[in-house]
Amino acid sequence: MIDVKTNELWFATGSQHLYGDKTLKTVAAHAGEIAAELAGSARIPFDVITKPVLTTPDAITQLCTEANSSRNCNGIIAWMHTFSPAKMWLGGLRLLAKPLLHLHTQFNRNLPWDSIDMDFMNLNQSAHGDREFGYMATRLGLNRKVVVGYWRDEAVQGRIASWSRAAAAWSDSQRLKIARFGDNMREVAVTEGDKVEAQARFGYSVQGFGVGDLACSVNRVPDAHVDRLVAEYDDRYVMADSLREGGERRGALRDAAAIELGMRAFLENGGFYAFTDTFQDLHGLEQLPGIAVQRLMEDGYGFGAEGDWKTAALVRAMKVMGVGLGGGTSFMEDYTYDFGEPAKVLGAHMLEVCPSIAAGTPSCEIHPLSIGGKSDPVRLVFTAPEGRAVNASVVQTGNRFRMIVNEVDVVKPDRELPRLPVARAIWVPNPDLATAAAAWIYAGGAHHTGFSQSLTTEHLQDFAEMADVECLCIDKSTQLRQFRNELRWNLSAYR
Repeated sequence: MIDVKTNELWFATGSQHLYGDKTLKTVAAHAGEIAAELAGSARIPFDVITKPVLTTPDAITQLCTEANSSRNCNGIIAWMHTFSPAKMWLGGLRLLAKPLLHLHTQFNRNLPWDSIDMDFMNLNQSAHGDREFGYMATRLGLNRKVVVGYWRDEAVQGRIASWSRAAAAWSDSQRLKIARFGDNMREVAVTEGDKVEAQARFGYSVQGFGVGDLACSVNRVPDAHVDRLVAEYDDRYVMADSLREGGERRGALRDAAAIELGMRAFLENGGFYAFTDTFQDLHGLEQLPGIAVQRLMEDGYGFGAEGDWKTAALVRAMKVMGVGLGGGTSFMEDYTYDFGEPAKVLGAHMLEVCPSIAAGTPSCEIHPLSIGGKSDPVRLVFTAPEGRAVNASVVQTGNRFRMIVNEVDVVKPDRELPRLPVARAIWVPNPDLATAAAAWIYAGGAHHTGFSQSLTTEHLQDFAEMADVECLCIDKSTQLRQFRNELRWNLSAYR
């Protein structure tokens, strides 16, 4: 459902005619070798396309214009092999609307101490050629990522890979459509927001539909299709006795399968890759979508409960960034605490946690929901595995958006949770629960989040930079006094 096979990064190398054709041919050869190395890196999941060496303002402007109009181009990696006078770049960079990474490297790792001469010096001028380019990018106020180091090093390729994944998510966001089934949960503040401003800032559009529209799609699902999906459930999950063939709740499993098929058809037909629903608006549905939402998220859809379209968009972006990486990504909520030692968070939701973060085979169960006034919903129940993770939120703080990221360590539950009928993750926030929760609350972070054991803070920071939104990180080094000062300073920086 997330297709990145046609995604490209364009490798643009700057030089000038001052050095002669022989030098320019060498520059082109070196650029092609670096681009091929990056394209072949196991860390970078996209093709890296070598573009002709750029030596004139017209060529640079043409490249930036072509990048803007290319559906496949996710961004430009720029490198100055020699000195490339930056006024040549002014016109093109002013027009560039795609993400930009400035790779500050050089073709050779080490100085050839015994043979270095002026020919070598004229050819290998990245040390000051990239500074000239950097001045122009700063002068224009361009958001971009700067990566410094030797191009074959894993650390350098890892930082490029992080940016490339964020660029893919940014490209996806420009075309993303989010379907809202029903409205926001009534009287809730943080799930509200300015959809026009969100589209202007992030690119995605949010469209509302009555739940009756979804119910019509569900009612059109043929019984034979339900039969096939229920059989898939039987094969794939540990099925509760009451849901098995002949069980007293087998009909509820069929209702859940029909909801999944109807919801999937509605989203596919409309070109939607993220969606929301709310337990307060279930007109025409037998139960609140549980397993349907979980499986759609596992396939790459973004989701937000209670009409939370900002989190649905964030989860989709995180899904795109994490394609091919280990671990998973899910809609999540800080649900309740354990104030033991160390203090922990039990993350969960009523139903909708993605099985991409399951430690083992999920069990398929049915339990009362207690709210919503509908039949008991079917859901997948599991626990997330141990390991590092990030928990992220995007909120609107008046006239602008803010991303908050907390680095956490997922741990095993202290004991079994035999009566908890929902999927969950247990984590210790960094630097500790008291500091992390206070910082989150000072920053206005939402109770709904995107939770990922695939991504790092760097992925999310890169994405926020592309959107030109504030990004606050809560990690092992966070101190509340400094964090609160950062909030104050950012009031001016992002005014």
